[in-house]
Amino acid sequence: MYFLKNKKRIVSQIILISLLFCSIINFAQNNEPAHLSKDSVNTPVIVKKTNRYDSAMQAHSPRKAAIKSALLPGLGQIYNKKYWKLPLVYGALGTCGGIFAYNIKWYKKTRFAYTVLYNKDTGSFSKVDPKLRFLVENNRLDDLRYYRNSYRRDVDYSALFFLIFWGLNVVDATVDAHLKSFDVSSDLSLQIKPGYSELANTGGLSLVLKIGK
Repeated sequence: MYFLKNKKRIVSQIILISLLFCSIINFAQNNEPAHLSKDSVNTPVIVKKTNRYDSAMQAHSPRKAAIKSALLPGLGQIYNKKYWKLPLVYGALGTCGGIFAYNIKWYKKTRFAYTVLYNKDTGSFSKVDPKLRFLVENNRLDDLRYYRNSYRRDVDYSALFFLIFWGLNVVDATVDAHLKSFDVSSDLSLQIKPGYSELANTGGLSLVLKIGK
């Protein structure tokens, strides 16, 4: 009899616990948010945050500015609306181009005069530049060789500086495009405030840089 009573008590407790567990599950299911399904509960929700810097970069691309300046000097500056830099860009490249043209012209003239003198080609003497005939007439072969080599070296230097200024034009346009997306909104502030310094253990003025709200 005692065993039966204990058995009935255990069965009744099991049934009670089962009913309580079922009621809890039913309550949880009925109170589940309407906008969440089983799949949405198991799947993490990814919230894409908008970045003002990324949006500014898309609106004004440094890559486009670099490509434009690489294809045509000054075009990147026009893209960045930095029109005042155009005289600097074309002035630097134009100067290098003019020096290159001057050196290549006189390199050809001195080379021709040197060849005429070296080969003793008297028939081509009239074709020598008048400014170089004195050297040919006085058999100044070493001087002609020196001038020829000097102009040849200056041709290389002027071409090198032309490429350098072209590259600087691309770098300048790219940097300007990056600065277009630099945050200069009202969320940035630099203020001087009086305060107490725990490090110095004294009062004074503090320079406070506030970024964001």
